[in-house]
Parts: sequence; C-alpha cells; structure tokens
Amino acid sequence: MSDLFRKSQLVSADKALPGRETPIATADTHYVTGRELKAEIPEGMAEIVFGMGCFWGVERIFWQTPGVWHTAAGYAGGATPNPTYEEVCSGATGHAEVVRVIYDPSLIALEDVLKTFWEGHDPTQGMRQGNDLGTQYRSAIYTTTKAQAEAARASLTRYQAELDAAGHGAITTEIAPAGPFYYAEDYHQQYLAKNPGGYCGIGGTGVVCPIGVGVTA
Repeated sequence: MSDLFRKSQLVSADKALPGRETPIATADTHYVTGRELKAEIPEGMAEIVFGMGCFWGVERIFWQTPGVWHTAAGYAGGATPNPTYEEVCSGATGHAEVVRVIYDPSLIALEDVLKTFWEGHDPTQGMRQGNDLGTQYRSAIYTTTKAQAEAARASLTRYQAELDAAGHGAITTEIAPAGPFYYAEDYHQQYLAKNPGGYCGIGGTGVVCPIGVGVTA
C-alpha cells in the first residue's frame, strides 16, 4: 500500500496510534490577543470547531473575523488521545487539523461564521486541500449544539446549490458533534502572526455562500 493511499483513507479506531494520557506541551497564551490559550467559553458566547486544511491559514481567517473572540489550533475527529503533529501527519490518528473558534453571537451570527467557513476553502476535495494531501486536511464542522448542527447542514445544502451552478463537485465536509479537542504544539499556535510570510495552503472556490444575515438578537 502506498503512503499516499494510506494517508487518504481514514484509519479505524482499533488501528489508530495509542497516543498518551498527558496532553502535549503548548503555549500558555494566545500570541495575538494575549488571552489564555485554553480559555473557557465566556457566558453568552459559543464554540464551534472547523477543519479546512492546514490550520495555520484557517486560524488566521478566524482571528481576523470580527465577532470571533478566541481561536486555537489543534486536532480533532480522530481516535488517538493527545497526538503530536508528526503522529497526525502520519495518517494513523484519524484526526484533522482544526481550529477551535469561540464567537460572540451578539457581534456575529452563526450563519456568518459558517459563511466564513464555506468561502474560506474548497469543501469538495475530500482528503486534501489544494496540494496538501491526507486525511488531516479534510473539511469538517464539529458542532457543540443541536442548533449548530442544524444550521451547518442547512448551510451545506444551500452552498451545494451554488457550487453546482458554478460547475463544482459534491461537498465532502464532515458534520458531526464535537469530540475531544487536542491543542497543537506551541509553534503551530497563531503561526502566521509569528511568521507573516509563512505557508498558507488554503483557498476558496470563489463561489459566494448565500447565507449570512447579520447579527440577530
């Protein structure tokens, strides 16, 4: 079996790497905001987790989005507890590179957060994003409430219609309840703020997502 083929197939939980009980070391604070990296969700705010390819560029998209209060790079969607970056890259954890997003619904509606997600990458590429190949780069929405899950599925349907009209393929985005979020290593956190000229492998389709109605009370 080729390495490329193996990395394009999701590993089953019983064959995933064992990981470890102790979380890997990461930053204490957010490089951009100065907030505690492992911040709790403030009252009145909400959390959602996105996979859109390489998390360096994804995190920058969201920390620059008005109404987003906090971001962090990490791993989710797989079976290996507390994985390292190298383990995730091996394709043997089942995890995707993801970004934890905490947003203030009084400043940005969930539909606008989802619009940012859909337009910020190509959700039709399966286990890749551009030249980045492997299950870690898959498109995913990990929701924390039933309302988020319903809104995510509805937004997928609406965006698929726009993609169809533009000649694109079927959306492959995974939508599932959020499981454990494992923080990525220190050097991955807010990477493009620390390295402004660094690699960013994500890019949208150019198709506008027809959702986003502004803030609702």
